[in-house]
Amino acid sequence: MAEEEGEIKRSNSNESDSPSQETSEEPREEKIEAPKPKEGRVNGGLLAWLQVLGAFCLFFTSWGIVNSFGVYQTYYENNLLSATSTSSQISWIGSIQAFLLVVIGVVTGPIFDKGYLQPLLWAGSFLTVFGLMMTSICTKYWQLILAQGVCVGLGSGCLFVPSIAVVATYFTTKRALATGIAVGGSSIGGIIFPITFRRLQPIIGFGWATRVIGFITLALLAVAIAVMRTRLPPKPGRSLFQPSALKNKTFSLVSFGILVGFIGLYVPMFYIQTYALTKQITSNTDYAFYLLSILNAGSFFGRILPNFLADKTGPMNMLVPCTVAAGTLCLAWIAITDVTGVTVFAALYGFFAGAYVSLLPPVIVELTPDMSVVGTWMGMSLFIGAFGLLVGNPVVGALVKIPKGQFAAGQGFAGGAVLLGAGMMAVALVLQTRHLKRWKV
Repeated sequence: MAEEEGEIKRSNSNESDSPSQETSEEPREEKIEAPKPKEGRVNGGLLAWLQVLGAFCLFFTSWGIVNSFGVYQTYYENNLLSATSTSSQISWIGSIQAFLLVVIGVVTGPIFDKGYLQPLLWAGSFLTVFGLMMTSICTKYWQLILAQGVCVGLGSGCLFVPSIAVVATYFTTKRALATGIAVGGSSIGGIIFPITFRRLQPIIGFGWATRVIGFITLALLAVAIAVMRTRLPPKPGRSLFQPSALKNKTFSLVSFGILVGFIGLYVPMFYIQTYALTKQITSNTDYAFYLLSILNAGSFFGRILPNFLADKTGPMNMLVPCTVAAGTLCLAWIAITDVTGVTVFAALYGFFAGAYVSLLPPVIVELTPDMSVVGTWMGMSLFIGAFGLLVGNPVVGALVKIPKGQFAAGQGFAGGAVLLGAGMMAVALVLQTRHLKRWKV
């Protein structure tokens, strides 16, 4: 009887345990199924590479337009606004455009996260093309501020975040290559647009040359709208600002280092053509206008090669020497007085300036302790840095004396700002290396 009772107890025990075993097995099944979205993430394929094509078009028509403003700066100084506006005043047009492109990302980032990709693309496309078409009929300074500065800047800002965010969700091991190709659109735009304007303006005039650029932009944005699709479901809303981030010394140093660096970084892009023409570095006037395209061609390689090396060395280890090189070249620019020197300067500076811009996002990702707030930290850092884009070129415009051919003060200011930004980032690099106890950061 005792044995039978023991068997009954064991049987009852097994029966009573069985539901709990089934219950305990259910979470295991859930844990196995949970990673499936990641395992199912595409890593190439037609749809994925169409996103790269779309992002390439967005970079072409946003940063490509910003990188091309130097050709308009020169034209306004010598033609449209020569009698009414100073170089410093004219540079506000391009500075506002670049500032809005970056700073609007703080708002468009959360909008994109909530799944509103297509509305952002439509709004950005309309504002960019409308702004360019309005620019083509402008005759006064305030009109250009509103059309080319504000309207195009806001439109480009709506396109900037999607151009970065969409591609990353379609790739795993090929993400760096895909992103590099997409970002290269900004450099290609910076090559094509200045040449287009320079070749067409003497033939068909300022208005139609700008309209042609507007039609090119419209065609490329139509491609982006047609092919780009979000792959992941909408995310819950995130905060735009996290005050605790500024208590992180490394993050604060990098963010304000970006601000200081941006003060001087775009000076050669705005003034290299004016410099070559005023200094009469070459008897071939057309060649002076190609210097901006040469600079942007250098930036194409600068956006790809340093990012490839950064996967091995760490993005901060690559960013600091590239920033030092850009600042040093700015100072060396003071002594350049021949066509060979200015050509080499344009190509090399474009390379290191392109590296600076493209390495900033991975550096901020490296500094973010929690990937759930990486978008917030990225937005905060670029928001701070955008003010450098806003004020740098107008300050340099006030320092240079173009009629007298005196550029040294502006060149020295730009080079000093970039080197100071590099110094702040170098201190941040040391702090991050000590914090992580490893050299690859």
